[in-house]
Amino acid sequence: MKNLLSTRDVAEILGINEKMVYVLVSEKGLPATKITGKWLFPKHLVDQWVENSTLNHPGSGIQLPPYHGLLIIAGSNDLLLDKTMTLFNSLYPGHMAVFGNVGSMGGVKALRRCLCHMAASHLLEEEKNEYNFAAAGRELGKMPVVVNFCRREQGILVGKGNPLGIQSVKDLGAKGIRIVNRPLGTGTRLLFDHELQKVGVDSRNLTGYANEVSRHMDVGLEILAGKADAGPGIRPVAELLGLDFLSLRMERFDLLIDKDRFFDKGVQYFLGLLHEKEFREMSGRMPGYDTSISGKMVFPVENDGTE
Repeated sequence: MKNLLSTRDVAEILGINEKMVYVLVSEKGLPATKITGKWLFPKHLVDQWVENSTLNHPGSGIQLPPYHGLLIIAGSNDLLLDKTMTLFNSLYPGHMAVFGNVGSMGGVKALRRCLCHMAASHLLEEEKNEYNFAAAGRELGKMPVVVNFCRREQGILVGKGNPLGIQSVKDLGAKGIRIVNRPLGTGTRLLFDHELQKVGVDSRNLTGYANEVSRHMDVGLEILAGKADAGPGIRPVAELLGLDFLSLRMERFDLLIDKDRFFDKGVQYFLGLLHEKEFREMSGRMPGYDTSISGKMVFPVENDGTE
């Protein structure tokens, strides 16, 4: 099996003509790379792109076993979430929270496949400046309960003192700047690609764009070690590692929960922590977080045509 596909290969797989493949690259984000003037397509990324674009997934027919003390959370990596799980494990010795770091989209898919109780997600809906609802609707076929975990500051991490004078996402396209990236399917990668497109930077020209690491902390460590000059990430990592930070936006980071598992004891204990003094004090010691709506259910904003 070939790892790299030609334009003709992709056209045959998708059942379209070759010209349409170029349209999908430019308008729909079909993953591609250009080597010696020839377009090539990593097969695993094409497969992932097709899966991410699929609507109306069938139900898995699998159910999580009855709750017996093991709380499974899957999805996007976050420092405050890690600390909250540690707090949960210390306060409820008869229970244990475990985490699967599979990115926001991976968390939503794990929820669909009944592999977790909660999915941690921050998938941006560009056209509405909203998060998570569209992806949940596409993947799950029904809307889960969505509870806010926190709001957090996303941006670009750069070296201490910003030695290369990077002032914006557009500057990342300058010659000689090396970046480190997050994987496809993560909310951070989705935002980063959106910002690059907005300022007209071709990601294929970025040195290090394919250098992907699995955690926010890993982005900071790559920069701290001098292996990269910049990368997308969250302010708490910059604060912890003493890096500089270019802010892009405050984003909503949510927990998605199947309605059938919402009242599981572990789920309720965990959500209850988000209203407790210990959680507020813990988040208050970590710059870059806003917990003003933590623990509250959030709903899609209805557009009634009025301003």
